[in-house]
Amino acid sequence: MFQQSPRFHSNISSNFYPRFHQTFFSKYFLGVIGIVASMMSSVAAHAYDCTNVTQYAQGNVIATGKIVKNINNAYECTVGGWCSIGGPYEPGIGWAESNAWKNLGSCTASNPASVKSSANSISSALSSAVVSISSATFSSVASSSSATGNGYLVVDNRTVTFFANNAPWVDIHYVVAEGIQQNIRMTPNADNTNVYTLNNIPAGAVVKYFFTIGTGAGGQTDTVWKQFSCCGAASSISSLSSVAVSSTSSVLSSVSSSSSSSFSSSAPASSKSSATSSVSSVALGNIVPLFNNSTALENVIQFDRGDALVTRFSDRARDRHAKENHFQAHDHYLPFYWENRTASIEIVDYVAKGGSSIRMNVTTLSKLDDLQAENRWWYVGDGTLAEFCGNGVMNVIDQTHYWKESSTNCRENLRPIKIGDKLEIEVSQFMDKATLPRGRDHYYGSTFLYIVGKGLVPWDVTDMNPYVPGKTFQRDSIEMPESAQLGGIHSLNRQTSAEPADHFMQMAYGLGYENGQPFVLGRRLAHTEFTNGHHDESEENGVFNEMVGKSGPNYVNSACVQCHTRNGRAPVAAVGEPLVKWVFKVGDAAGNASPTIGRVLQPNNVNGTASGEGSVSISSFTDVGGLQKPNFQFERGAPAAFSARIAPQIVGMGLLEAIPESAILANVDENDANGDGISGRAQKITDPVTGEVRLGRFGYKATATSVRHQVAAALNTDMGVTTSVLPKPDCGSSQSNCGATGVELSDTHLDNLTKYIALLGVRSQRDYGDAQVIKGKSIFSSIGCAGCHTDTFKTSSYTPFAELRNQNIHPYTDMLLHDMGPGLADSLPEGQASGSEWRTPPLWGIGLSPCVTGGVSGPPNTDGLPYGVDGKKVCTPSANYLHDGRARNLDEAIRWHGGEGLKAEQAYERLSTSDKDALLKFGVSWNFYD
Repeated sequence: MFQQSPRFHSNISSNFYPRFHQTFFSKYFLGVIGIVASMMSSVAAHAYDCTNVTQYAQGNVIATGKIVKNINNAYECTVGGWCSIGGPYEPGIGWAESNAWKNLGSCTASNPASVKSSANSISSALSSAVVSISSATFSSVASSSSATGNGYLVVDNRTVTFFANNAPWVDIHYVVAEGIQQNIRMTPNADNTNVYTLNNIPAGAVVKYFFTIGTGAGGQTDTVWKQFSCCGAASSISSLSSVAVSSTSSVLSSVSSSSSSSFSSSAPASSKSSATSSVSSVALGNIVPLFNNSTALENVIQFDRGDALVTRFSDRARDRHAKENHFQAHDHYLPFYWENRTASIEIVDYVAKGGSSIRMNVTTLSKLDDLQAENRWWYVGDGTLAEFCGNGVMNVIDQTHYWKESSTNCRENLRPIKIGDKLEIEVSQFMDKATLPRGRDHYYGSTFLYIVGKGLVPWDVTDMNPYVPGKTFQRDSIEMPESAQLGGIHSLNRQTSAEPADHFMQMAYGLGYENGQPFVLGRRLAHTEFTNGHHDESEENGVFNEMVGKSGPNYVNSACVQCHTRNGRAPVAAVGEPLVKWVFKVGDAAGNASPTIGRVLQPNNVNGTASGEGSVSISSFTDVGGLQKPNFQFERGAPAAFSARIAPQIVGMGLLEAIPESAILANVDENDANGDGISGRAQKITDPVTGEVRLGRFGYKATATSVRHQVAAALNTDMGVTTSVLPKPDCGSSQSNCGATGVELSDTHLDNLTKYIALLGVRSQRDYGDAQVIKGKSIFSSIGCAGCHTDTFKTSSYTPFAELRNQNIHPYTDMLLHDMGPGLADSLPEGQASGSEWRTPPLWGIGLSPCVTGGVSGPPNTDGLPYGVDGKKVCTPSANYLHDGRARNLDEAIRWHGGEGLKAEQAYERLSTSDKDALLKFGVSWNFYD
């Protein structure tokens, strides 16, 4: 299931305090009695007379301005639609309640006994705090100046108190010892301090935390992730410059009145610790990890709230339904896809925690049509391949907030929903024409499979037979086996829309709640020409004016997708045609940058190709035992050293970035100590931003350290666009027309483009149950392929994107450099890689690559008939493999293996014809195309 976090304690009792020792109270009584009085007066000052105030009850219709009481506080409704919902908007309890309510104060003024009780509680809790705080800390707290902020106070060697001041409410999010994230509403005090105490922390455990802080205006803001090791000397305070103290009494009050939770050593730990324990001792040497326990993390996608299992993800607008393969119109992108056409979805599964219903909250960026804001539940596939029995228009909160809730499963005669039910869902964005600035208004959504009590799972289907009217559950969704989820739980479902060219353009399945819009904004950049601002897919998309004129003066091509065809490999050009979708890295005889070209040959120039650095073409192919090797013709003479690189496919890069360095380095065997003929060594590259030594990961010779680095490098040398990562244009020492140093693409755009590339989805394996595929997998390992093409990795718990965190992935690469022999060698060393060393390429998606590169041909199926038969567009495959596209199929790619791959190649040659066929079928089952 999706990455989980443990229980979100949405209602923590405000009178649960740590025990105290009365024997210590007298020691500090005289010193703190004034503070007690201050706290008591603060409580009285924030009281509200609740004598005639109605008790809040979930489900009642509550109008804006209505005052109710709940958990001994008075609340005024500020958004009537939300106040009536309850759940996440329940006053004082729900995680989103501050968006709907204003806290008027404690219901104590009309009840003297309540005031006395509150005073006694404060006094008692204060005495507890006093026994935990040393005199040294007492004086340091007392001497600190008033400040606003947040932080933590070490109470003893196993206890800390988190606090945040000057906020009507605060949620604390924390992780202990790489366990599962906890999300808890802190206890608010009358003086706007908020506190929460965490007990029984294991000695030396790393605690990571951040706060969601409510604002007086009804909004909220998140702080950055921070971390500390537990717990040091008692009563130390984190960073006094940012300590959340509005006064001396605020700190002591914060300590005294906190809600408390114990961390149990038996609590479920994240799977990361067990998965990486075997490699945690691998020495990194001078390599600095890309991510660590101080890396800021995006919000989790799924968490246990205590009363419900909550899953939060995003979606984009679609043309047709997922299973209507006759239309062939689900996976492509319609015009203006980046304008208000994504949605954020929250599933609140009460059934998972013993309740009876499931609720879905939907947030859009544009108003939906009042009569067509459809949310389809429970697929039946009877009258059409898009029929759901739980259809209908959502309830409206306001112009961008909608909800639906149900307790029955209409797939099975309206019985109560139970754990394990298959809830297939689709949210349709039929937009209000009156509020939509431009473009089509009617859209469908992605199909998601939600297993009640578990979460979203990528799906396969029971069959792909022709549609039969009246037959129930045709192409019913079933959970994809974990072994077939090549990219982890966010792997793409089986494509059932017959769009073979579009496999590599999809957002990761169940993309994070906040990431839908950044993803499509990044996609727009990938499809924009940085010369004229045009979008490659449709003239209707117009011109992205901000991007006009950014390419150059020298460049290879002006848009990402002009080389990476539909995010796949570039095609091999015919003999004599300019290789405009390739990169030629060049150098002098010693491997240094060419003085007349720089590091990359850029044939194009904003003033015309005559002002560029010369074109390159394939002059001929040399036959090598039935294989072909390209020969290149340089318009202005061949450089002393060069390396030809055809544009590769770019899916799965975020997952490869998320593999821990220790897991990759565990496979290093530079001296072939095990005698298997395979060494493998790590590429080491200087981070262009920090100057630190990083593990090389991306590019044919692993010379980029991160997705961001790779994207910035491609912008710089391939498109002639500078960024903050690489602000200097590629330029030889004797060149003068390279352009000025500076930042042409903002960090905001670079971040969106990086996120888009990092979160492209990996398609799940096809034919995973086929006997020949299963046999081929065994042969793959037995002949030595897995010696470099490592099957499985566990991604890091520190990677920023939740979609990539703690995932079991199957990329079939070890990410290391291997000597592949003279047959594949070029003449240019790069970093620590010699001319014959290449990074092991990942194999996921290689079966889909020919159709992605070659595209489809044929007319659209405008009549939508016949049902159950693929439309008229068919794949026109264009296959090529290896760094220069010389291999025309997988058989040739294997036969080119030399050097460290020679033993595996020879073993392959000895296989029987049937075993070779099984191996190749297994290879293309990594997204088999048909």
